Amino acid sequence: MNFTRLKDCVVTNKNVILRVDINVPMKNGKIEDDTRIKAIIPTIKYLVENKAKVILMSHFGRPEGKKNPEMSLSPLVERIAELSGAKINFIYDCIGEKVHEAISATNYGEVIVLENLRFYKEETDGNADFAAQLASLGNLYINDAFSCSHRAHASITGIPKTLKSCAGFLLESELDNLQNLVGKPTKPLISIVGGSKISTKIDLLNALIVKSDAIVVGGGMANTFLFALGHPIGKSLCEKDLKDTALELLAKAKANNCQIILPTDVRVCKELKDNAAARNINLNEIESDDIIADIGQYSVLNLAKILENYKTLVWNGPLGAFEFKPFDEATNEVAKKVAQLTQERKLISVAGGGDVVCALNNANLADKFSYISTAGGAFLEWLEGKSLPGIEAISIKS
Repeated sequence: MNFTRLKDCVVTNKNVILRVDINVPMKNGKIEDDTRIKAIIPTIKYLVENKAKVILMSHFGRPEGKKNPEMSLSPLVERIAELSGAKINFIYDCIGEKVHEAISATNYGEVIVLENLRFYKEETDGNADFAAQLASLGNLYINDAFSCSHRAHASITGIPKTLKSCAGFLLESELDNLQNLVGKPTKPLISIVGGSKISTKIDLLNALIVKSDAIVVGGGMANTFLFALGHPIGKSLCEKDLKDTALELLAKAKANNCQIILPTDVRVCKELKDNAAARNINLNEIESDDIIADIGQYSVLNLAKILENYKTLVWNGPLGAFEFKPFDEATNEVAKKVAQLTQERKLISVAGGGDVVCALNNANLADKFSYISTAGGAFLEWLEGKSLPGIEAISIKS
């Protein structure tokens, strides 16, 4: 991946379009998690300190091309200003004459935040005219939104067709770390893949089988593998129509000398809810009305021992229904072991994807991993080996 870096560009006295992803969780108008805002602050500070006029663009939610006050970026401005120390102006639009006038009235060394790009359906359509209107606001474009770079949206792939473009510090960090830690991993490599459904992870599993020496399968998707192998699963989440797919993945793994590690015991409940009565049982003890909600305690202990034999870990997806206690315990315990091995410099650990990052934050362990990707879908597609349109758009063509 050959791309222009921010420090290779002149930004002083330039109108710099900074595309970020500050699609943060909100509740009752309050920010619940400002991780994504904190991640873009180094880029903003650098631009402000070097007297650029920063034109910050982002989407928020899925307004589907309609102006929705509940999805305005205005509630985020105060937090951006607080973290960056910059003077920030906000305008309730992202294109048009009023936006041009507001940018003209903004001084170099200040930031102007534009309204939600997705208030225009032309953004998600990748409309060329809309991209041109956005590009007309600046004379340098910075992509600092790795988490959006798998989308061919107007602000991601359209603007770079017109303006000189580069990667911001966050995007630069994502690409460098993923390439160095995962693109060329220190072997042996083990992957943990969790989540609810195999159907959303088929491409990922196919890619990881070729790269990994072992793959731990957890979450609801493990149930489909267990079902395919003839184990009882009660009334657990299971994609029974993907039985053959699961068997094909197991066969492919065997052919590639990749060990698939499934739970040997599980934690079950009769009703999936917080503080549900949980039982730890072997696979052959699963009853017809049981719901598998987490991998079992012996599987966790076994996995802790297994991890000691590997040099690199890639983790996507929780091992259980972590949002319901006590079914966050397996994910938390395995994360503690990974954090310990990482801190002892025995393991390089990379995690990404919304649910697992949320789980690691809940366990207060995210900062103990070698690298945490802020991206969801883009992280997955990168692992799958797919070309990301947003990265291609700013790449230096040889």
